[in-house]
Amino acid sequence: MRHTSLPYPGSDEQLKRLSARIMAQPLDRTRPLWETWVVEGLEGDRFALITKIHHCMIDGSSGVDIAQIQMSMTPDREIPEVPRYVPRPAPTRGELLRDAIMRRITMPLKALQGFSSFANETADLSADIGARLKILWNLAGMASKADKTPLNGRLSPHRSFDWLEMSLADVKAVRKGLNCSVNDIVLTVVTGAVREFFLRRGVNLSDIDFRVSTPVSVRKEDEEGKLGNRVSTWIISLPLECEDPRDQLEAIHDTTQELKHSNQALGVEMIMAIAEYAPSSLLSLGAQSISGPINTIVTNVPGPQFPLYLQGAELEALYPQVPLLENLGLGIALMSYNGRICWGFNADPDIVPDLEAFVRLIGESFVRVADVAGVSLTDGKPDKPDHATLTNLKVVKDVAQDT
Repeated sequence: MRHTSLPYPGSDEQLKRLSARIMAQPLDRTRPLWETWVVEGLEGDRFALITKIHHCMIDGSSGVDIAQIQMSMTPDREIPEVPRYVPRPAPTRGELLRDAIMRRITMPLKALQGFSSFANETADLSADIGARLKILWNLAGMASKADKTPLNGRLSPHRSFDWLEMSLADVKAVRKGLNCSVNDIVLTVVTGAVREFFLRRGVNLSDIDFRVSTPVSVRKEDEEGKLGNRVSTWIISLPLECEDPRDQLEAIHDTTQELKHSNQALGVEMIMAIAEYAPSSLLSLGAQSISGPINTIVTNVPGPQFPLYLQGAELEALYPQVPLLENLGLGIALMSYNGRICWGFNADPDIVPDLEAFVRLIGESFVRVADVAGVSLTDGKPDKPDHATLTNLKVVKDVAQDT
């Protein structure tokens, strides 16, 4: 837990810059891989929480659970008795060596046990194995390096952060009007913004295969409410060549339906499972190649649709921040909360110096999609409460990363 303050009255712009600096710093490897900053001094008698947790510990779904554990559903102010913390002793070098040797020795047995369990659960073993091999073969065909774009390049150690809010009711009305999923709407909005951003940069769209990674939860019902990382991904090519939002949406919808049938997310999950048994040298090479086939990340996590409180302060917004993998100059994350959709944009300012312009293009793109759906946007915000309020920059890491 860390405590800091902005010079009062701190603005949202100052909070964004502080968040970017905090997120640019690697987590301390000598401590548990999480930290939370309490930021005071915001105008309007507000404060913020900036939380960063390594992706090996949680995914987006469990991150939402943690946000609710930290807070309460009522504005009651009560500080319970703090339970006594008794840390376990740190392992010795000998214990670490012993555990590593035992893990290597038992790997073949664990693999056999896993295959035996899989064989017992499937009705047609040969057909199921064949389907999974086909999925892996199709994924291998997408392993080519992503095209160069103005949103990609060698990363610097610096970061910039921005956010945007939309009415969840507006997004759902657009979804209903176009008869598709919320995720399809989000990808269509991103397509329109990226297209306009590239056109302003003078990019020839016919020469670009722009791919995004969209994390997909593979949690089972009995895994709900548990921590850990249970996320796979879809790799989707955005139809930047299409000018009309309806054409963009139809292309994206066809792609997502095909991915559901082809079960690409299962293939990625299989690769991650294989990595559990891979030597560290191969695992390192695999981690370096993760960002190779994609140009950016777009992750969408549903959050609680009721107000949360921290010691009487109401949570106003919940802005996610996805970390940047190598060569990705921009990451886009969304989280819904209490009738709003909160967009968080994490960027390398050396690659995307005009992040604010891109954020404006996202808003303009949504208006165009709404026009196609025949929806009049209300974009109504709930009234701000009179008591102290809370702005929470809850960081959800939906991709493997090292920060």
